[in-house]
Amino acid sequence: MGVLNQLLKSDKKCLYKFAYNFGIKGAIGFAKYSKRKKNGKAFPAFQFISITDDCNLKCQGCWVTKNGKATRLEPEQIDHIIKEGKKQGSYFYGILGGEPLMYKGLLDIFRKHKDCYFQLFTNGTLLNDAIAKELRKCANVTPLISFEGDENVADIRRGGDSVYNRTVSAIETSVQNKLITGVAISVCKSNIDMALSDDFVNLVTNKGAIYLWYYIYRPSGENPQYELALSSEEIQRLRQFMVDGRKKYNIVIVDSYWNGDGEPFCPAAEGLSHHINPAGYIEPCPVLQIACENVKDGNISELYEKSEFLRDFRHQIQAKTKGCVLMEDPEWIKLFAEKHHALNTSNRQDLLEKLAASPTVCSHGSCKIIPEKSRMYRFAKNRAFFGLGAYG
Repeated sequence: MGVLNQLLKSDKKCLYKFAYNFGIKGAIGFAKYSKRKKNGKAFPAFQFISITDDCNLKCQGCWVTKNGKATRLEPEQIDHIIKEGKKQGSYFYGILGGEPLMYKGLLDIFRKHKDCYFQLFTNGTLLNDAIAKELRKCANVTPLISFEGDENVADIRRGGDSVYNRTVSAIETSVQNKLITGVAISVCKSNIDMALSDDFVNLVTNKGAIYLWYYIYRPSGENPQYELALSSEEIQRLRQFMVDGRKKYNIVIVDSYWNGDGEPFCPAAEGLSHHINPAGYIEPCPVLQIACENVKDGNISELYEKSEFLRDFRHQIQAKTKGCVLMEDPEWIKLFAEKHHALNTSNRQDLLEKLAASPTVCSHGSCKIIPEKSRMYRFAKNRAFFGLGAYG
């Protein structure tokens, strides 16, 4: 009842858009995806769009590399992506960066596509009262605010100053403006004790967040920091904490790594979601920065349908692992890219060579099977939105 009471404090228009655009239309869209998949069609249920690689922070393990001047999708390209998705019955979009609040024209996207629902992945440091008020007017956006550590850890993890206080302030601002607010944390060795504590969950809950999204730290980018990666035992600890926490805490606890039966899976390998980067390249997911197709090349539905690159990726990963191939076998990515003559879309010239020389670390595939205890979560994961966190 605590979650429902908090949800009912949201702006009524925001609540309506959440229930209809995300809930009802989302369920219909997922059913259409499931039917497409049975018929051998390739268009994903959800698309995650990185609209810019510009950012005001420099986080450990971030996959985003800016090459001089920021790269950004043009508004017409974003419009094209969303319109093509609507034709397939998809009305949910994750908006990523860099930091998407640095994108001029962001609010225009939300206003133009008022029949859609957007999850805004943000570090929160730019989420001020004026922006929150505009998001409330749009009513079709849920801010997902990254929370990466306490006062001592956050600045190191995020490469900024006073990040903890600015993050807390962003959550408060979002909630005060009656937005449906989420908090995300990428769990690594430096923040796991905080992340899996009553104090942290209660802090986020008491601030008024509706949902708390747990990710597993994935070493990537220019500053991968492999020593922060979780061990198999720590991943299992995280999994058990979430399963237990879903019945314990008055907040929705979300992950995107295991289905309702506790089986690990890869959303990109399932064809559930794919990622479009700021240059328009269609990547399997944000951290796998290789691609053969670009949204500039034509009809997006046809690009997905005809992509031998994505089709082979789904086939090979499903046979290879239920975890994350970037963590378990980074050298394979180099070999796969060479097989398909895929482009390096990372802005790092030595990406493939570094992947070939990268150490392996544990992913969610190393965790033993722990089924969901909550019937509601089991249903949601097996029948509806278990893959919305494909970004994670």
